[in-house]
Amino acid sequence: MKEECLICTAPLEYLEADKVMECVICHKKENSKTRCVEGHYVCNECHTTGMDVIIGMCLKEISKNPIEIIEKMMELPFCHMHGPEHHVMVGSALLTAYKNAGGDIALRQALSEMMNRGKSVPGGACGYWGACGAGISAGMFMSIVSKSTPLAVESFGLSHLMTSKALGDIGAVGGPRCCKRDSYLSILAAIDFVKEHLGIVMEKSKIVCSHSAQNNQCIGKRCPFAKTNLTS
Repeated sequence: MKEECLICTAPLEYLEADKVMECVICHKKENSKTRCVEGHYVCNECHTTGMDVIIGMCLKEISKNPIEIIEKMMELPFCHMHGPEHHVMVGSALLTAYKNAGGDIALRQALSEMMNRGKSVPGGACGYWGACGAGISAGMFMSIVSKSTPLAVESFGLSHLMTSKALGDIGAVGGPRCCKRDSYLSILAAIDFVKEHLGIVMEKSKIVCSHSAQNNQCIGKRCPFAKTNLTS
């Protein structure tokens, strides 16, 4: 069955204004615009239960290819078709590949920081903020490796340019949402950006989507990663 609501698989609905929702798992109450048509609400924290395995996984990883790394994450039980876990996964895959490709970072510390920053971007940011969390995650990656702060000069600019590049590529394809497509687009943008600006060459590979059957909103041939677009 195609995944929507984590509780009953019913379609999700997105409201125009915040309402107080109670998470059906932890019973925490908070404002949100997202629930399923049957009224079930799952908070971001419960939606991403199990995501902490990312740090240990990445510390053991030897690949220089962030696409390869994030696809391993996508196979783990915590990862759903859509969800805020991708806001951490994109940056974590990039940090790991960057380190393995020769980037000078303390990976454990960087991954921990990525986890904290990525978890602060809620699900639905793509539609309500005009900024997909996967693209923002690529910008967070750049901010971490370049040690950017609000008072930085060059790294401040690089971080914004990275986010802009990722969001531009996402926007060029358009909606509706697909966390897998937007994660791939963000990572590809980051690979090229890092090579140009930091001189670190991460590896990349051809992407052929294997998730379309789980995506009720798949855009089909319009997706650059659709199997139907694969050429020999």
